[in-house]
Amino acid sequence: MRWTLKPKPESLKVKHLQTTLQVSQSVATLLVQRGIETYNDAKNFFRPSLKHLHNPYLMKDMDKAVARIEKAIENNENILVYGDYDVDGTTAVALMSTYLKTKHNLVYTYVPNRYDEGYGVSYKGINFALENDFTLIIALDCGIKAIDKVAHAKTLGIDFIICDHHRPGDEIPNAVAVLDPKRSDCEYPYKELCGCGVGFKLIQALAEKDGLTTKDLLPYLDLVATAIGADIVPITGENRVLAHFGLNVINAQPRPGFKAILNQLNKTTLTITDVVFTLAPRINAAGRMEHGNFAVALLAEDDYNLALQHAQNIENYNIDRKETDKQVTAQALQQIEDNNEQERFTTVVYHETWHKGVIGIVASRLTETYYRPTLVFTKSGDKLAASARSVTGFDVYNALEACSEHIEQFGGHKYAAGLTLPPENYEAFKIAFEKEVASTIDKSLLVPEIKIDDQITLADITPKFYRILKQFAPFGPSNMTPVFMTEDLVDTGYGKCVGEDKTHLRLTVTQPEANNIVCIGFGMGKKYELIKDKKPFKAVYSIDENEWQGNVSLQLKLRDIKA
Repeated sequence: MRWTLKPKPESLKVKHLQTTLQVSQSVATLLVQRGIETYNDAKNFFRPSLKHLHNPYLMKDMDKAVARIEKAIENNENILVYGDYDVDGTTAVALMSTYLKTKHNLVYTYVPNRYDEGYGVSYKGINFALENDFTLIIALDCGIKAIDKVAHAKTLGIDFIICDHHRPGDEIPNAVAVLDPKRSDCEYPYKELCGCGVGFKLIQALAEKDGLTTKDLLPYLDLVATAIGADIVPITGENRVLAHFGLNVINAQPRPGFKAILNQLNKTTLTITDVVFTLAPRINAAGRMEHGNFAVALLAEDDYNLALQHAQNIENYNIDRKETDKQVTAQALQQIEDNNEQERFTTVVYHETWHKGVIGIVASRLTETYYRPTLVFTKSGDKLAASARSVTGFDVYNALEACSEHIEQFGGHKYAAGLTLPPENYEAFKIAFEKEVASTIDKSLLVPEIKIDDQITLADITPKFYRILKQFAPFGPSNMTPVFMTEDLVDTGYGKCVGEDKTHLRLTVTQPEANNIVCIGFGMGKKYELIKDKKPFKAVYSIDENEWQGNVSLQLKLRDIKA
């Protein structure tokens, strides 16, 4: 692991915050690193408010979108709410459809089938709209590149409103309204909303017309917070506000669908991390293993008993997903080893039988193993489909763009993307992708990096310090859990390998003039030699709480240790 200590912020700014807020130097450092430099910045950060949300009408085309929906309601038109099959898409469909149903009876939902339609707006979905007399489609978390499909729908008398957050191409679809803060001609102040977040801005604008306030929309924010966590968007600005209030809803008054999942998990209070690792995989499992409609049905359900049935179905899909993902990962790792491809700059693997629903997860697992930009391909109809994942600091979307002559269709983000190509292009693409990455990537990015916020001593770790750290939550991209480094640590002599297979490391560390503190290092059993016999070492860690037999104490969650 590469340890990178973040540059020290400007000392005058740190001292100013220290004095103004009456906090330690380390807390002030963490705040300035996050762009918080004044009392008001800190107040907004620590006390998120719905008042901090931007006016939805600042988003380009918002007025057009609202006018078209009002017209559809006035004229009693059928409205089709269309969204992607992942968490961002299905939460957005549940959000938009449940809100519109409070205003209009003729609202229906459509989620494309991952296997015969693929990602985004499909001709099959447009044909469904035509056959069932839909004259307005609201597309969520997709559509920004559906130029031909939106044009085709227009010739059939079907209007589109697009709510997307992916990067547009050179051309914007000719829809009634295209809401996407990443449009170059959109001056909306916050660019990092997820698809469900853009959908929320639209219902915020509609609600304003009806004389409602943002406070009236609080019950919808559990969906938005789940999408923010699952889609790995920055937890800054509006996303931080939406995630904060959304988590409050999940923990205080969850909708029946979430309540049913939480009942299965026997969990009470969720953080964004819990959303990412418990709620999101289950919602995703429906679209991966069967159909995204099952996720929408769960999220939009009013009846708790019915929600319990939906949740059980989704749990079964999740169990299948785990087993499939495990098998495909093992086969992919074997393929890399058999082909002796460990030394390449990229990881590109393919097998026609791999389940399309898990290739994204497998790509993530391979990236964790080899730490290379990674693509996992499978057969999809007469094409090959792939999920791409990247390493921190490298833009895989740009790399795919550079290889676009071999690709039929692609879309996504800096760190995650999807694409399709004809089978005959696979080998040429693989060579081009390797060449592009090899010539553009900073080689240091191929070694996993731990970014360290600050260097502190054990004496700095007090209950008050941790109470303030907890208020930095919700954590996520651009506001990650603070990571610290401490040197000259010594185990008190009771350090040992723990767990069934002894793969984890548990020890108690000490320093002069500081209280002893327990450390846990998951998967770090092999590092026992570094700490035994009271040898001094340094550690990188985050701080959390350990509860044991009713007692709560602080502990260090180790990320890495070195002699």
